[in-house]
Amino acid sequence: MDNFFSFSRWWSIVLKEFLQLRRDRVTFGMIVGIPLIQLALFGYAINTDPKNLPTAVIAADQSEFTRTLVAALQTSGYFVVTEQLRTEEEGRAALAQGRVQFVLNIPVDFTRRLLRGERPALLLEADATDPAATGMALGAINQIAQTVVMRDVTGSLAHLAGKSSPFEVRVHRLYNPENNSQFNTVPGLMGVVLTMTLVLMTGLAMTRERERGTMENLLAMPVRPVEVVTGKIVPYIAIGLIQSSIILLAAWLLFRVPFIGSLFAVYVAALLFIAANLTVGIMLSSVAQNQLQAMQMTMFYFMPNILLSGFMFPFRGMPQWAQAIGNVLPLTYFNRLIRGILLKGNDWIDLWPNLWPIALFTVVMMVIAVKFYRRTLD
Repeated sequence: MDNFFSFSRWWSIVLKEFLQLRRDRVTFGMIVGIPLIQLALFGYAINTDPKNLPTAVIAADQSEFTRTLVAALQTSGYFVVTEQLRTEEEGRAALAQGRVQFVLNIPVDFTRRLLRGERPALLLEADATDPAATGMALGAINQIAQTVVMRDVTGSLAHLAGKSSPFEVRVHRLYNPENNSQFNTVPGLMGVVLTMTLVLMTGLAMTRERERGTMENLLAMPVRPVEVVTGKIVPYIAIGLIQSSIILLAAWLLFRVPFIGSLFAVYVAALLFIAANLTVGIMLSSVAQNQLQAMQMTMFYFMPNILLSGFMFPFRGMPQWAQAIGNVLPLTYFNRLIRGILLKGNDWIDLWPNLWPIALFTVVMMVIAVKFYRRTLD
């Protein structure tokens, strides 16, 4: 029976595996870290009912009614007035750049028409590129308006209330008036695919050299670390551009995603984002000891990207600490870039606030990759 199965031999194998797991710090980190990260992200960071959304106000009429309305917006918890603008052009620019989620436009003769019983209209413009980010807030706007009526339209003005509200709030859902979630998801999918594939491919590049025994030849060549790192990145740029083109073509032909902006701007943003992901992969490959560690590190990097970048859940619905993490990740900025180009038709002035963080991230990752590049096999 001992020849068939030995408990002592079996137990030796079990102990050996536990020892290997204890020595492999990356694997041990995944065992403990992934559940904790998932609990923190889904328990605290993910919120499908975002509050405190930045709102700009264009107040051409200042009166008790308008002040009460603005105060009611903020009291609701959905809106926070962050800017006071003067013109509609400034409001559209703020929406295009993503500085605000809403713009409330109060016309110059609002109070006078209200007192005459003419039922004037207010205009609330919303950046509806992500329907989940604005849906609950827009659903509450009528109740907010009714709060103003109950507070201020009383006494000698009670006759204005009547059966309907004495004023109207007209909502314009800009960039995605039909609330089509595919218009938000499909462009963002480009960044997710590029992140997943390019980081993984390049993450295995350096470790593959070591495990296949070809690292000796590479070390013997008269090349500098920066030449090795950049040389390994360039071939994958073509892969990233092919993937980008496939997704763009599918978005246009299959999902009918609007294509308002410049195709050149799309590819400039894609090239910069591809470079950022490739430098991350090379950095992980330089740090990792083997391909398994490189794949594990890739998972650690990919998970926050997909959850905290605004791809799956509204970015402004997350707490400040989660937004701070998301603002470090290049996918956050690429989502804003690609959606801004395709759905809003943003120009270079609007794109620049999201271009330079990706460029800075790329430079930092390149410096780290070169620093950790080992010129020996030890």
